[in-house]
Amino acid sequence: MDMNEYYTSYDLALLADKLMTHIAFLTMSWRNLLGRPTVTILASQHYLENGKIPLAMITTMKKLKSGYINGTRVTLGNLSEFLNTSSITNLSFLGCHEDGVPDKLNPQVYHYLEEHLQKSLCHKSTLLTSNTPRRPNRHLLRRRMSVKGAVKKTRSINVDALHIWIWDPNSSKINSAEILGMESNETLERRGSIFFSQTSDAVDNSSAGDLKSHQSSDKGTHLERKTDVVPIISISRHRTQSESQQYADTEIEELFAMLRESESLDEQGDILQFLVASKGLDSNTDMLENGRVVTVRDLLKGLYEKACQQKMWGLVRHTAGMLGKRVEDLAKSVTDLLVRQKQITVGMPPNNEHTITAPLPESELRLLIHEAYGQDDSTAMLTQELLVYLAMFIRTEPHLFMEMLRLRIGLIIQVMATELSRTLICDGDEASEHLLNLSPFEMKNLLYHIISGKEFAISSVGRGNFSIISNKSSRISKKSHISLAADNASDDLIEPDRQGQWLRRRRLDGALNRVPRDFYPRVWKVLERCHGIDIAGKVLPQCLTQEMTPGELKFALAVETVLNTIPQPEYRQLIVEALMVLTLVAEYNVAPFLGGVIQIEYLVHRANELFLSDQMSCDGDATLCCAKPREQRETTNAGGLLCGGAAYICQHFYDSAPSGAYGTMTYLTRAIAIYLDCVPKSGELECSIC
Repeated sequence: MDMNEYYTSYDLALLADKLMTHIAFLTMSWRNLLGRPTVTILASQHYLENGKIPLAMITTMKKLKSGYINGTRVTLGNLSEFLNTSSITNLSFLGCHEDGVPDKLNPQVYHYLEEHLQKSLCHKSTLLTSNTPRRPNRHLLRRRMSVKGAVKKTRSINVDALHIWIWDPNSSKINSAEILGMESNETLERRGSIFFSQTSDAVDNSSAGDLKSHQSSDKGTHLERKTDVVPIISISRHRTQSESQQYADTEIEELFAMLRESESLDEQGDILQFLVASKGLDSNTDMLENGRVVTVRDLLKGLYEKACQQKMWGLVRHTAGMLGKRVEDLAKSVTDLLVRQKQITVGMPPNNEHTITAPLPESELRLLIHEAYGQDDSTAMLTQELLVYLAMFIRTEPHLFMEMLRLRIGLIIQVMATELSRTLICDGDEASEHLLNLSPFEMKNLLYHIISGKEFAISSVGRGNFSIISNKSSRISKKSHISLAADNASDDLIEPDRQGQWLRRRRLDGALNRVPRDFYPRVWKVLERCHGIDIAGKVLPQCLTQEMTPGELKFALAVETVLNTIPQPEYRQLIVEALMVLTLVAEYNVAPFLGGVIQIEYLVHRANELFLSDQMSCDGDATLCCAKPREQRETTNAGGLLCGGAAYICQHFYDSAPSGAYGTMTYLTRAIAIYLDCVPKSGELECSIC
């Protein structure tokens, strides 16, 4: 592995983990085949830390020497010990057959190998190292303060962003609904997850009117989107005018002097970030090294190598992104996800997501990812890392990705930062910095805990670094928490409710786009019995059931596209729960026809009102925030709830278990019974939830 090209190779714990992952993949794939695969481990001095073998390597070698590793039978030995029983192939095509010298390497092959071997032996730049004693300079100190934090200003991970959807029960307006059946397939695939937009897409008013005419006339409550309180997220690769004016009087010579005098790699990163943004990577620095002109790119490479050696992973990721590097096997990893029918989106929701639906070359993938994140090179490199880790998981543990059609990397990154914020009890900015400074191995470990649904704890390992530790005693089910009558057996996997557990579970499932088993065919059956389903102002028309089959991937993607217009993961998951309860009406033949266009968000908000009413009658925990008469409810300056509940839903409702007398399923069932006129108002009705 080229340690200069792939910074993840500097993390020896990740290399050891990759070895075990590859062996696990071979175990799954090497079936009904003759012989035994041979895995070669190249021992090098680069794998030593201060002249000592790292603990991760020692632990791995001990497992290999024991004869078993993760349940796989292995034999450890020198390469010479396996030659007698190995199948040896002669790479004759690399020889010079045209020149009549087959035992000599082809000149092109020879030069290629020489070029790559010289990379590991290249001369390290010493331009950022000052051999002269430092003298205090107040002028340079002022300049140093002006560029401080330039790298952090490029961050786009926003944990604290609050998106609010105000529900106005007194409003009789019906927002223009977008009819998905009128759109082309390309529009469905490329539409970004834009939740709040003052300029909504144009629709056919006559078609929308026809759908609305089927709605029950006695339904006077609807949802209204309020756009004046929504923060606008804009990312650009260009510097703003204020920043340019701030550094306009900073001389380049002063910046280079600051570089040579600075002993802090973070400070050097801030200076180089400004130089790259203002002058470009290939700008001349008017300095020479060994008779060669030095560019800003050369200085950045030197900083990258120092950061890798000192394992300053946040700076490593940022400089790697600025240099245009990519992680190992990026294109192969994306292809591994796509061939298993998983679509991928990169970029931060809701306005900057790009969908990947077909394999692409590594160069195009890198450009697409960097375009999605703008000037945030750190998160762009982190996205490449996560794609590789997700591919490793799906190859060895495909069950983790059941009922997940689309992997939204930007939303997963935000949830990872939120989990760190919750665990470390810090604000969003600190959590984002902690996330970007995790080592590649710990990043992979954290992602695994997010995907699998396992609880985790964090321990400090010095120098501000953290280690992710599994907390098995508080593990909850990795499956979707929405269960119906046939799935009651899985309830044994879930421990008694704790404060915040179900809110966190819904956030994770919503961020991962995880839905219950057979979710999309069940939605198809509901759509067959009504004129349409309205979610977030987008309508799934009944005509989709005539164009697509229940198990068709195209229909699942249509439903998924509508759900992805909701930026809050926990609110999205409540919408999924409401749809699942609605499917019971169709499955148990409660009524042959369910009516016009069903407003799913109305059902969720109605269930929330029923929950608050019961909380007031029994003096529950929600009385501290939302369980009050409507005129006495308090809101924040931004218009949100005091409890912080997304989409104007009480946070205690988000944190309620699905089942039970006060569970979300119970209130959603009551809301559906109130909303649908076709549900019998008297007599016995078979229900597996109540």
